[in-house]
Amino acid sequence: MIGKIVSHYKIIDKIASGGMAVVYKAEDIKLKRPVALKFLPPLMTVNKETRKRFITEAQSASALDHPNICTIHEIDETDDGQMFIAMNFYEGETLNQRISRGPLDIPEAVNIAIQTGQGLSNAHEKGIIHRDIKPGNVMITNDNVVKILDFGLAKLPDHTAFTRTGTMLGTVAYMSPQQAGGEKVDHRTDIWSLGALLFEMLSGCPPFQGDNEQAVVYAILNKDHKPLTSFRKDVPEYIEKVIQKALVKDADKRYQHVEELVKDLKAKSAPDIDLPVPENSIVVLPFKDFSEKKENEYFSDGLTEEIITDLSKVKNLLVISRGSAMTFKDTDKKIKEIGKELNVQYALEGSVRKSGNKLRIHAQLINAKNDTHIWAEKYSGTLEDVFDIQEKVSRSIVDALKLTLTPEEEKKLAKRPIKNIQAYECYLRARQESWLFTPDALERAIGYLKNGLEIIGENVLLYAGMGYVYAQCVNLGLDMETNIAKAREYAEKALQLDPDSAEAHLALGILSQFLGGDLRGEITHFRKALAINPGEIHAMLWLGISFCNVGKTKEARALLEKVRQIDPLTPMSRNTICLSDFYDGNLEPAVEAGREWLHLEPQNPGAAFFYALFLVYASRLKEATKIIDKHIHMDWVDNFTKLSLFVKYAIERNTEEIEKLVSGDFEKTLRSDPQFNYFASALFTFAGMNDKSLDFLEQAANQGFINYPLMSVQDPILETIRGEERFQKLMKRVKHEWENFDA
Repeated sequence: MIGKIVSHYKIIDKIASGGMAVVYKAEDIKLKRPVALKFLPPLMTVNKETRKRFITEAQSASALDHPNICTIHEIDETDDGQMFIAMNFYEGETLNQRISRGPLDIPEAVNIAIQTGQGLSNAHEKGIIHRDIKPGNVMITNDNVVKILDFGLAKLPDHTAFTRTGTMLGTVAYMSPQQAGGEKVDHRTDIWSLGALLFEMLSGCPPFQGDNEQAVVYAILNKDHKPLTSFRKDVPEYIEKVIQKALVKDADKRYQHVEELVKDLKAKSAPDIDLPVPENSIVVLPFKDFSEKKENEYFSDGLTEEIITDLSKVKNLLVISRGSAMTFKDTDKKIKEIGKELNVQYALEGSVRKSGNKLRIHAQLINAKNDTHIWAEKYSGTLEDVFDIQEKVSRSIVDALKLTLTPEEEKKLAKRPIKNIQAYECYLRARQESWLFTPDALERAIGYLKNGLEIIGENVLLYAGMGYVYAQCVNLGLDMETNIAKAREYAEKALQLDPDSAEAHLALGILSQFLGGDLRGEITHFRKALAINPGEIHAMLWLGISFCNVGKTKEARALLEKVRQIDPLTPMSRNTICLSDFYDGNLEPAVEAGREWLHLEPQNPGAAFFYALFLVYASRLKEATKIIDKHIHMDWVDNFTKLSLFVKYAIERNTEEIEKLVSGDFEKTLRSDPQFNYFASALFTFAGMNDKSLDFLEQAANQGFINYPLMSVQDPILETIRGEERFQKLMKRVKHEWENFDA
């Protein structure tokens, strides 16, 4: 064909070939311009009716006039009846060629997806469906302009849906379930293909794969694609959710118009999507206090929490945490709304009427998907019966969901950690106070627990509660030395009575950070707490952070993702995932999560510190300073406020103020915590105080902070000290400990 003249085109070179067509570069002899000629296989035009309709489709496509759609000049045929289409010729490469060099950068991929979506939107408005969006049909010009190729070529009548035996029109890997299943399709099939295209640009491979076409079709029809974060960790959540909504198998739940997808990408906003709901998942909504004087709120909240704790011990049941469940206290939201917001299958709601020693409890299990009642029960008795009632409610749920308990789970559900009801009420009041996490509330919690101990004497639950509350006093920075000693004393007393106290192990895990930075011991205690109670949200959260510190970021991310799943409405649980991104060297998603965290909790000095710190790492120094000036109050005395001031002084290179700040009690606090030591090292480096930086970095490593990938390569701030002999010597030791860490 090279050198041959077809109509008024002279063929110059062969550009590409495939099963469906051959494309040549040619010269338009009349207009003296380069064009691309696409010759179609005879199979597509052998039938007269098909030929006529195909010409009509091509004419419609040629009427499209959009910057992101390849211009079609005409459709014609050779003397021997072979049809061809003349199109604009563009200098550049196909997206297929671009992806072959590896996954694209996020901004580049998003830009290409937006341009492709804009072209599709223009075509859909005119009633034209592409039906074969794939990397080979998207051209990127040398000016980075997207041109969609082959528009209209795939929109053939239904009875011509097969181009060869057993193979459907289009490219299988990018087909929607409707197209792959041979159903009638509309413009939403292109939306699916665009989602698959964006997935491949970011991951380097299509979302659905298999050894043959049949295996791919089966995956498209029956399986979920792997999360994009399993291929790379720097993809922002909003992009992952855009892809999820584009790849919903039910076309009615997919994006309905491609411009909606484009809008979400431009606005960097996560769409509202119906995610797959875990089959065995439940939220225990706050039990309502129906007592006449409304003075038993502590009791109804305590009952809610105890049932959550009981159910959390069942490994095969996903239970929403207390923090997220309590956000629906006194809510007017319907069960279906709550179920959708939390992405759970079931909801338990109930009420408590307590009068003196008499007790009446009503509970009902509801299918949150369709708001139907599964069972409802009323329980009457005295306060002494409350433990039996709790167990009956938990077992009723297990039975209704047809879950099989292991012998160990049976034992846990039947366990009675405290028998005296007055002492139990003290415990419930203490728990309610401890959730407030203020100095006054923690002091009141300790008072209630002491009253309980005076009533009943030695008790695992009360001792463990004391250990936990004192550990939280330490975490808040209150009288560190005294509270460390008391927390350890009570937690160890609890373990002497019962080595399987999850709360005692949790307290000792928190304390390990302040006992010389014992990260190995910290991880051991948190793991034990989770082994005893798989749904212990705080142990899960702390263990995830501990794994970040020792460079086990894969394990950390898995835990923090689980935390976000079972506690999606608590800002800290929802956004602490930013730490695993940060420690893994993925700054963009860390910054975005930090921003969201502060947006949800503008008065939280911890959120302000982390967001400002991430902005410094992203070289957005002015923004970091503005965040600190807006959200940090100088009269606050907590550690995170002081760390934020440290960030500000480091940005200003104000070494004099840094020396004043990092002294006395605050310096002792920094040096007692491996994570704080690391942050201090980075900030000293940024301020140009390298000797101080190395001092704190060595202290962090001595306390178990052995995230070797972060320290040796990924942290850009530490680059200025990596040539120091002290740093290199330290890294040899850290690398050895990181490689051999097996806690």
